[in-house]
Amino acid sequence: MTVTAERGGRVTGLKARAGHPSRPHTSYALFLVPGVIAFTAVVVVPFLMNTAIGFTDWQGVGTPSWTGLANYRELMDDSEFWASFRHSLFMVLAMAVVPTAVGLVLAAALFDYIGKHFGSRIVAVLRACYYLPQVLPIAVAGIVWSWILAPDNGSLNELLKAVGLGSWQQDWLGDPDIALYSVMGVMVWVQLGFPLVVFMAGLQRVDPGLHEAAELDGAGWWRRFWHITLPQIRPEISVVLLWCTIAALKVFGAVYVLTKGGPGGATDVPSYFSFTTFFEKTQVGYGAAISTVLTVIILALALIGLRFQTRAEDAEEGVRP
Repeated sequence: MTVTAERGGRVTGLKARAGHPSRPHTSYALFLVPGVIAFTAVVVVPFLMNTAIGFTDWQGVGTPSWTGLANYRELMDDSEFWASFRHSLFMVLAMAVVPTAVGLVLAAALFDYIGKHFGSRIVAVLRACYYLPQVLPIAVAGIVWSWILAPDNGSLNELLKAVGLGSWQQDWLGDPDIALYSVMGVMVWVQLGFPLVVFMAGLQRVDPGLHEAAELDGAGWWRRFWHITLPQIRPEISVVLLWCTIAALKVFGAVYVLTKGGPGGATDVPSYFSFTTFFEKTQVGYGAAISTVLTVIILALALIGLRFQTRAEDAEEGVRP
């Protein structure tokens, strides 16, 4: 198509030729600018400020005094920090390992058995019930569980008493020997819905012909699950483990609502330890150093996890590094 315009006997032509489309002057990269600005303002700048404060001795008022690596040297010898870090490893078990294993079995049961025998609506209802704790604010869930686990008139102790197991009654959140395990149990309940939903989505892309062929060959459900289902949803397993491990390392709300790190520091975790050091003890520089170390650990773990996941995907596609 040709558009012409005559100006003083001079003809100018504008041709839009097929195969030579006009290029937009605006780059798609411009759409990333608001997100980059927000990320810089909300994440990067506070992190850099926190890192800088970690090299100072400051009580939150006045002028910070530069101390170099003194806070980090103190941190390496701080038994309370290392105790809180050990507690976070228990949280990894409760929020990553156990929910992943249980979520796999429940997802397979919902997908392979309940879906086939009771229909997709029942599966959808059960899936929503399992996912509900992820939707609830952690403060609300924590308050409800503190009522359930209360030593006097708590629902759990009353239930044990009603079924003749009164000797099993405990101060679930007040006993230093079992408080951490009680919090872990609550976090399993909170976290279970996320891997369940992810795994059910992954199961939908598993080729049903593989299961049918294996069933004709006499393979039982467990063998089909182990040799067919698990290898097919390996990417989902990697994502869930990485995501839940990061969530476990930075868990704060549940500990704050349920136990506030007690009793006697039995449920303290690095994020809460940093909070109390920063705001309650007003050792701002030391608290900033703790949070900086925790952030670096989480970033390193995320990068390592992504690296292993990329290598696994390349190996499956037959690509050699």
